[in-house]
Amino acid sequence: MSDPTDLRAHVTRQLRLTRVGLWAERITRCFWPAWTTAFLAAAVWASGVVPPLWEGSLLVALGLLFLTCLIFGARAFHAPTEGEVRDRLDATLPDRPLQGLSDTQAVGATDAASAAVWEAHRERLRNRLGEAQAVPPDLRVSRRDPYALRYLAVMLAAVAILFGTLWRVPAAPVLPGGEGQAIAEGPVWEGWLEPPRHTGLPTLYLNEVASGPVEVPEGTRVTLRLYGEPGALSVSETVSGRGETAPSDPLQEFDVTQSGTIAISGGEDEPLWTLTVAPDASPTIALAGEPDFEIPGSQVIPWEATDDFGIVAARATFTLDLASVERRYGLQPDPEAREPVTVDLALPIAGDRTEIKEVARLDLSKHPFAGLPVTAQLEADDAAGQTGTSSETMILPARPFYDAVAGALIEMRRDLLWSRENRARSARLLRAITWRGDDTFDNPSAFLIVRMAIRRLEGQPDLTAEARDELAEMLWEAAIRLEENSLDSALQRLRQAQERLSEAIRQGASPEEIARLTEEMRRAMDDYTRQLAQQQQQGQQGQQQAQGETQEITPDMLDQMMERIEELMRQGRVAEAQELLRQLQEMMENLQVTQGQGGQGQGQPGEQAMDDLRDTLRDQQELSDEAFRELQEQFGQQQGQQQGQQGQQGQQGQQGQQGQQGQQGQQQGQGGQPSGRPGNEQGSGSGSQVGREGGGRSPAELARRQEELRRQLDALREGLGGNGEGVDDALDRAGRAMDQAQRDLESGNLGGALDDQAQAMDALRDGMQELGRQQAGEQGENDGARGEGQAAGRPGDGFRRDPLGRQSGEGARLGTEDSLLGGPDGARRAQDLLDEIRRRLGERARPEDERDYLRRLLEQF
Repeated sequence: MSDPTDLRAHVTRQLRLTRVGLWAERITRCFWPAWTTAFLAAAVWASGVVPPLWEGSLLVALGLLFLTCLIFGARAFHAPTEGEVRDRLDATLPDRPLQGLSDTQAVGATDAASAAVWEAHRERLRNRLGEAQAVPPDLRVSRRDPYALRYLAVMLAAVAILFGTLWRVPAAPVLPGGEGQAIAEGPVWEGWLEPPRHTGLPTLYLNEVASGPVEVPEGTRVTLRLYGEPGALSVSETVSGRGETAPSDPLQEFDVTQSGTIAISGGEDEPLWTLTVAPDASPTIALAGEPDFEIPGSQVIPWEATDDFGIVAARATFTLDLASVERRYGLQPDPEAREPVTVDLALPIAGDRTEIKEVARLDLSKHPFAGLPVTAQLEADDAAGQTGTSSETMILPARPFYDAVAGALIEMRRDLLWSRENRARSARLLRAITWRGDDTFDNPSAFLIVRMAIRRLEGQPDLTAEARDELAEMLWEAAIRLEENSLDSALQRLRQAQERLSEAIRQGASPEEIARLTEEMRRAMDDYTRQLAQQQQQGQQGQQQAQGETQEITPDMLDQMMERIEELMRQGRVAEAQELLRQLQEMMENLQVTQGQGGQGQGQPGEQAMDDLRDTLRDQQELSDEAFRELQEQFGQQQGQQQGQQGQQGQQGQQGQQGQQGQQGQQQGQGGQPSGRPGNEQGSGSGSQVGREGGGRSPAELARRQEELRRQLDALREGLGGNGEGVDDALDRAGRAMDQAQRDLESGNLGGALDDQAQAMDALRDGMQELGRQQAGEQGENDGARGEGQAAGRPGDGFRRDPLGRQSGEGARLGTEDSLLGGPDGARRAQDLLDEIRRRLGERARPEDERDYLRRLLEQF
């Protein structure tokens, strides 16, 4: 800003604005208590909510407080000076130009060079001054008013003025014999019926309720306001049972405790209401089924409760039912006193609580009452403070121990917790249990724990309660180790879970119950297979493997069968689910679990490569199945598909046959596909194209997955480097077919993608066969003494049977040279397959492309 006049005007304007800001800042800091008090006084005056007797006194007090704050504020206030304004503005600019321009040159003023430098300095300061901006005021007083009372006063004043008025006329004081008594217009009344909050019912405005009967909940609050000359209106009621009251009081409040009437007399109309009290019913609670024990370690107690307005809390108290205890053995002495066990029952987090049906899972497995008769007292509370109770006699479920030694240890533990008088008896029995421990204990650590417990029992002259509890914990730990290490107990749990699930399917249980029992069976199956695999690794099943024919499956196959059972139940195909469960039970009876890929070459690089190839083939088959289902959906959405798509159906039929062969070849890695295969489930389908339900994905998603599968194959080829030309050529062909399948999927050509995917699967099988031959040759050279079966590639310990009864190679080769129909039941298998194919072909509701595939199956076989 080069013009001095403009610069002066700009600086003057900024100084003026800064001065205004300083005034506002100092007024706010000094007088905020005063205007806060003024706003409070305005709120009291305009609202009229303060009774007249107190209103005047409160206004006088607020006025005195206002004057006091005004005086203190005036004493603390001083007007900003010109120097303070200049200093405040100058402090915001670099080099403080206002102060610099007021300076004079003290040395060298007569020297031309020095004067020129001084002038250049002043010019720079003038330029800086041209950038000056007014300093905004700092109106924050939060340090002086940390609770924001000033804002509260403003809000109260605003509400009072909005709903009241500053220009109201105060009621004149009542003077004896005075003629200026101000009387509110009337007589009028208004009233409300407010039900208890927990009922969730709305408040009724009595002025809008016609005279007559009214039903209200017990405890409803009645509020009546009478306006006008005192005594002009009066209230009479018989619903509260209260004592003597003035019927003409301006404000009357009471609760409805009984049925009766409310009347208001003295006005133009005299309403009369007849209130009928609807009592708040007490809650009810009871057991909703048989208590049970749920693996891994909790009691399951179903219960249900009801209340008209909702349950707010529930609990269960368990007390030993001594009269029902069978007093023998260690239970003959009188039991030591124990406090009842009280646990809170969990309520639903959201939703209606008027009717609750829940399952309580309690962690009382280690409690001395577990397995003994108890009296369960259930209690439920509602919001009105009422409590509903019920008493049930039951056996508190205990964890089952199927191992004989573990069960004996648990019994000794129970006797010690029952009474310390059983100390000597328990010690003798524990010594008997541990005699010849090598034969009775299959877990060394459990044996040592029990021996330590015996020494403590016999070594302490006085068995304290703390020492007894420690011994009980030691016996529990030993029993758990024996139980979890017992194959027989795991098998017993599995059978029990299978029986429960089978019974639930027969009885048509709810989907939630089926899902719960299925999960229980899955856990029991995992436990059994894990222990069986450990026993096989220890060589304990050697003789059983040499005896007869056993079926060997993988955990993946078990999971697939369980998923298939759940799917059939969701579809309502109960008979098929029951049949598949029966087959699963038969398989588990003679189960021989494989760890990894079976034992001989486990952990070797070749075996790992074979595993990876199997996984890749399985993934490719699943992707092909989804592409086929997507193609089916597209066909189902088009008109005239039965006449114009024969060529495409031929490709689908060919892919269906190839997919079926691919799935049979995968039996080596998956232990067989239990769902959707003939011979493994009656009525479930033939191959991946038959009986498979569910929609496919979009072609773009399928193309993305095909690309990921190709990258997986490339990584596998790098890891297989140097395994011979046969393996490399086969995997190279598989990679090219996958690339072409990806391009077809991206362009939406699902039929072409199916053909390319079939070629990729064929190439993968070729690579696996070549890799298997190489491994078989290496095993034949290194392990010639292992047996003729594996060395020559014949069925032996390294082979297992697929669901159709054929033997498939473990690692040496895929498929089998055996006839599908060989063996004594070959004719039956063939007839079953043909009957199933004919039955499905006769179902007109099936898609035409599927029926075409079934026709070609009959023509071929």
